[in-house]
Amino acid sequence: MADRAEYARKGIARGRSVVVLQYADGIVFVAENPSRALHKVSEIYDRIAFAAVGKYNEFENLRIGGVRYADLRGYTYDREDVTARGLANVYAQTLGTIFSSAAEKPYEVELIVAEVGEGPEDDQIYRLPHDGSIVDEHGSVAVGGNADQISSYLDQRHRDGMTLAEALKLAVDSLSRDNNGGERSLTAEQLEVAVLDRTRPQKRKFKRVLGGQLSRLLEPGEGGSDAEASAESSEESSSESED
Repeated sequence: MADRAEYARKGIARGRSVVVLQYADGIVFVAENPSRALHKVSEIYDRIAFAAVGKYNEFENLRIGGVRYADLRGYTYDREDVTARGLANVYAQTLGTIFSSAAEKPYEVELIVAEVGEGPEDDQIYRLPHDGSIVDEHGSVAVGGNADQISSYLDQRHRDGMTLAEALKLAVDSLSRDNNGGERSLTAEQLEVAVLDRTRPQKRKFKRVLGGQLSRLLEPGEGGSDAEASAESSEESSSESED
């Protein structure tokens, strides 16, 4: 079992990190991911999103299974019965079964399942390592790559009530730090960013932050005009299909 755990951890450590932060109006997901086709962050249901690092085909299978579980539960019972906690339990059972099975290799993935609530105190963030355990996180969490170093950096600097721009800049600063303590520059083209925005009038709170909106939020000295970003987000949602 120790060998299986080490195998999974090494596979996860090779992946680029993902950071999830709470901010005043919701939860922001930031991943170092230059690909525009292979997403690390995705919508699961109305108020729930999913982020992962590791082997893409493995966490993509888990994402699809989570969407099916959420759709079936919401259709059979009620949309309010679909929760991040329930989804995290399903993922934990799946990962735990695979990890303890001698017939197949453990999944080289680490997941984050998050749900935005009516207020910051109602937000839920769960981290699921390769062995199927569940860790209830608050404020900020990082997975993949040098997650321990990034988490330490975030713990010292994250605070309640941050604007979207402030949270995004903190996430990018943490991802820019390498194992040797140096820093590198990450551009908007190298990032995948999405939010669960509790202020959106639609049932579906998930929104990708793309193009000009992302570039403006990353500009030095940008005060984080969340109202402008939210208005632009709402405007874009009427002209493009959501993920």
